[in-house]
Amino acid sequence: MPNRIDTKFEMLVQAGRIALVPFITVGYPDIDTSEELSLVLLESGADILELGIPFSDPLAEGKTIQSTSFHAIQQGVTVSQSLELLEKLRVHKPNDPLVFMGYLNPFLSYGLDKFSCDAAKAGLDGVIVPDLPPEESETFAKLLEKNGLYLIPLIAPTSSDDRIEQACANAGGFIYCVSLTGVTGARTELKLEVEDFVERVRNYTDLPLVVGFGVSTGEHVKTLSKFADGAVIGSALLDAIGTSPDGHAVESARKFVEDLTKYL
Repeated sequence: MPNRIDTKFEMLVQAGRIALVPFITVGYPDIDTSEELSLVLLESGADILELGIPFSDPLAEGKTIQSTSFHAIQQGVTVSQSLELLEKLRVHKPNDPLVFMGYLNPFLSYGLDKFSCDAAKAGLDGVIVPDLPPEESETFAKLLEKNGLYLIPLIAPTSSDDRIEQACANAGGFIYCVSLTGVTGARTELKLEVEDFVERVRNYTDLPLVVGFGVSTGEHVKTLSKFADGAVIGSALLDAIGTSPDGHAVESARKFVEDLTKYL
């Protein structure tokens, strides 16, 4: 069976548009609402869903995702619970690409081999590990590949050409291009240099290039559609969820994504 990420990007190329990739933290505001949010996002226009695994020291994250991760940890959310959520989503969404974004320590604690097997059984398609350097990624990449999953690298604009080439060597699915030098968080503007950075990465891979960190508005998505293959929206979506009136988190998420689809 082909990886769902590959199938999705083939469809998007034929449709002539980029991928919309929302990010939510598993367990925020609670595990049951995470399931509702996931289904609504996929039904409202998300092409790939990125599920954040809570971690105590999310070094690449800004205030919003740090806060949601801390909240989820207080709820007791673990890698095992995240896999259980994945299994539930697969009952309703057998064909949509689902990706975990998590830091290395929880995967190590779970066991890289065991995680790769269990994640494949649960229906995962890929894993993004922000604190796994390319020099140390081969072992995890091969375990995932053996189970039909992809290791998706995060590449920063400060990366040298050698490191970009090395990161792309073990990659699958797509490349996550970080739009700025800094942490995640909603921004009012995209850095002007992001287009040059994306084109630099494109010299080293044929995989789709998806841009995240600071992508917050429909206008940002419209700008990225001119040179990238996808856009990740995390903090701005979580802010919309967090500031919604009681009982309206899911509807706020639906509206947020539906509004973004108008700019694809």
